[in-house]
Amino acid sequence: MKILQNSGEPIYQQIATQFKADILAGKYKQGEYLPSIRGLARDLKISVITTMKAYEELAAEGLVTAVQGKGFYVNAQDSEMLREQHLRKVESSLMEAIAAAEVAGMTEDELLETFRTLLMVKDAT
Repeated sequence: MKILQNSGEPIYQQIATQFKADILAGKYKQGEYLPSIRGLARDLKISVITTMKAYEELAAEGLVTAVQGKGFYVNAQDSEMLREQHLRKVESSLMEAIAAAEVAGMTEDELLETFRTLLMVKDAT
């Protein structure tokens, strides 16, 4: 897990975002426990409170559940909910790309051609 100290995003949010992405990508399976709060805090050299805040955010989103004395485990994920979350992420990323293209002065055709090229490059790898 990578934490950027000089990022504008709070550390707890960076942790929650990375765990959320890993859970949605299936890297953590249903019932699997996340690293212990103390262990993760030690590994990342951050406060236990910061780690706890990240885990609480994941619990608030329904991705994990706390078990007294054991930690946080990954909840079952509804496949339709997962798809919807991925769609929102794609839409958000595309909106950022559109905004960057406007700043760069790209036309719609140039943007679409860039997108098609990137898809072909991805498929070739």
